[in-house]
Amino acid sequence: MVTDLMDKLTHIFGQGLSNTFYPVPQQAIGVGSAFEGWSPHAENVVYHVLVPLGPPPGHAFHLELDIEGMPHRNFRVRVELLCTCTREQLGENMLCFLHHPEEELRRKQDPSLLHTLCTGSYLDVEKTAHWFNQFVRVAWLLLPQSCHWRLTLQPSGRSCKFQLSKDTESFMVEMIFGVRQGDSDIFVGSQPMEVGIPSTTWLETYAVAEAKFFRHISRQAPHDSWHCQCLKLLTRILMGVGFSSYTLKTVVMHLLNTVPVTQWRRRDFRQRLMDILKYLHCSLETKRLNHFVIGNERFPMEISLPSDFRMAEPLNLFQHLASNPDAFTKARHEYIHLLHR
Repeated sequence: MVTDLMDKLTHIFGQGLSNTFYPVPQQAIGVGSAFEGWSPHAENVVYHVLVPLGPPPGHAFHLELDIEGMPHRNFRVRVELLCTCTREQLGENMLCFLHHPEEELRRKQDPSLLHTLCTGSYLDVEKTAHWFNQFVRVAWLLLPQSCHWRLTLQPSGRSCKFQLSKDTESFMVEMIFGVRQGDSDIFVGSQPMEVGIPSTTWLETYAVAEAKFFRHISRQAPHDSWHCQCLKLLTRILMGVGFSSYTLKTVVMHLLNTVPVTQWRRRDFRQRLMDILKYLHCSLETKRLNHFVIGNERFPMEISLPSDFRMAEPLNLFQHLASNPDAFTKARHEYIHLLHR
């Protein structure tokens, strides 16, 4: 239902924005635990989707590395105006932003993206989210689902988050926006970050590549594979323990990349759980857990990455344990607590 809803919304966006200079939403991509098959929550599932944004006519997006971080990198999306005089000569109903007087542009044409959703020359996450939320509010009324479901937009400065409810049923959808790096499956996204981050900062996200990895494994795995059940069980046990579900997901992805998929059946369940806990323990003791996508030479070739990703220096998700003795001590206690559970 979520996928169908996103397709219909994208279609309405395409029609409504065809003669404007707002970003062009493309087909949404389901990401995160609900679409990967291991959501630990039986209820209150949040369906995360990434909506790729393309530049409108007469514009180009350029990604500029802003601040290097661990394990993520921050970018800014610089918006450049392109000459469209050739298109104008071919009879297309569009004036060139670069070579027509500003007064004529104001009279005859909608403003460029630089004058709507940008701060300076950079695409603004918060302005984009606000614009998207307003459009969803209107587009929802045109969808057949609106006759039976009630849409309630939730407060969110960097995404579009809404609840759909009907009688006793309800679920949550969160759309983040992304700009693709080249033709790869790596994006810079609008996902919420810590307070104080500038609104022109976009965070590198590997969610699409990771979701494709789970689909890659599912195609190879036997029908009774329990790899998702392993991850689901451990993340449910982790609630209230300091390890994040992303840490467990990273461990499981590393093991899925090394342990044959035929050895993740129900009969192997106990052994695979032990392998996951041993891998986590070893990562704790060495204070190193490599990021699964960056610097992973074994990452499936069928999933497109930027040219430098596979050969890059692996990022350490446990770098904070190496530099903070108190954090390391706390993590060891949390691991013991996890074993007791």
